[in-house]
Amino acid sequence: MGSKSRQLHIFFFPLMAPGHMLPVIDMARLSTTQGVKATIITTPLNEPFVAKTIERTKTCFNIDIKTIKFPTVEVGLPEGCENVDSFTSVENCASFLTALGMLRQPLEQLLQDYRPHCLVADMYFPWATDVAAKFGIPRLVFHVTSFFSLSTQVSLELYEPHKKVLSDSEPFVIPNFPDEIKLTRMKILIIHQFNDKEGVLETEFTKVWKEANEAEVRSYGVVVNSFYELEPAYANHYIKVLGRKAWHIGPVSLCNKDVEDKGQRGNESSIDKHECLKWLNAKNSDSVVYICFGSLANLTNSQLMEIAMGLEASEQQFIWVVKKGKDEKEEEDWLPKGFEKRMEGKGLIIRGWAPQVLILDHEAIGGFVTHCGWNSTLEGVTAGVPMVTWPMFSEQFYNEKLVTEVLKIGVPVGADRRYLDMMGNDAYSIKKEAIENAVRRIIMVSEEAKEMRSRAKALGEMARRAMEKGGSSYSDLNALIEELKILSG
Repeated sequence: MGSKSRQLHIFFFPLMAPGHMLPVIDMARLSTTQGVKATIITTPLNEPFVAKTIERTKTCFNIDIKTIKFPTVEVGLPEGCENVDSFTSVENCASFLTALGMLRQPLEQLLQDYRPHCLVADMYFPWATDVAAKFGIPRLVFHVTSFFSLSTQVSLELYEPHKKVLSDSEPFVIPNFPDEIKLTRMKILIIHQFNDKEGVLETEFTKVWKEANEAEVRSYGVVVNSFYELEPAYANHYIKVLGRKAWHIGPVSLCNKDVEDKGQRGNESSIDKHECLKWLNAKNSDSVVYICFGSLANLTNSQLMEIAMGLEASEQQFIWVVKKGKDEKEEEDWLPKGFEKRMEGKGLIIRGWAPQVLILDHEAIGGFVTHCGWNSTLEGVTAGVPMVTWPMFSEQFYNEKLVTEVLKIGVPVGADRRYLDMMGNDAYSIKKEAIENAVRRIIMVSEEAKEMRSRAKALGEMARRAMEKGGSSYSDLNALIEELKILSG
């Protein structure tokens, strides 16, 4: 190869949101185990999050961090709002999307200065395809979702079945799909809606999604955090039927192998990991339900109250992660009177950020109540636990279908509309009886639970094998890197 044969260098550019940054950091770490030099691009306020996540492994992994200024002031965002989880209103979201577009020039400058061989950029940066082309390098799209939901999105765009029904609640079938999957307009992504309830947000979102779809078709291909054995029909459908170029390289969270890695992933945990493990070690296997709705969902106090009452009525042990600080008041208005006292030893509430992978992988965990964000769903699959599905927005309703109808390792709690549509309207909240019943269905001893658990555990084993040397994801990542080496000359 002559003088050109320098080490393959890949730029990774995730969206500034915990659920996008974590898998990209894991992917960067995985690529360095195959001899790649990785550089993660982020903004100044997000740099500590990235640095903390990679610091323990920096010695063995060749990873750099480069920062670019985030135009907070220019788009009228509050000071310090550089991450999706720091939004305080829907308007913030629209301004944030505008700010993302302004990162194009500083990214171009970095590519100019460092000349990497490839750019892996989040789907929320559609312009990255053109920027990479300018420097003659391939752009790979990173999607934080499944082949199933990617196929759903493309099919909705192609066939528009949601335009052929008369109301938002009338079901339609996704055409030409491997399974018969029914959805309603209330469960699909805003981009596919043609009403304008969400106003300014819809316009901004639709714009980005349309551009992202178009940029994806022109990109070098798509990197998917999934594994072939989990959804073979949909990996094939996406690549062979829908004609997209894609590599499955997950579950990337499996690169966090020991307790320290798992405990250190993401933000500072609100609970000491050893305390957490001590609590779990005292429990029987498959006896504790873990409840967490990801880093973005803000549930109303009345919905939290329903969850608390449902958990108490279910009589099951639980770990519940809530996005709230400890209230100064003696009694918190989102919990039933005396709840924490009654639940002592039986239920643990973690306020803030939890070491999720560490918890899910513990043998005491027997079920997972999840919002069906793809990272959480895949972490649940990898841990081999049945799930209660409670989707709220984005493509989470599609992931719910994969879990409950295709894989058959979960039960729906009964969420029938996007959380944005509720606008705090308690009439739509999920009632305590539904929560109690769903939790009991996955954790109590029954034929149904036994079958779900055995399917979930088998998938967990397959996930681990996929990431081992010679496994499907290991081999696909290896093939991608080899292809990039050839391209880089």
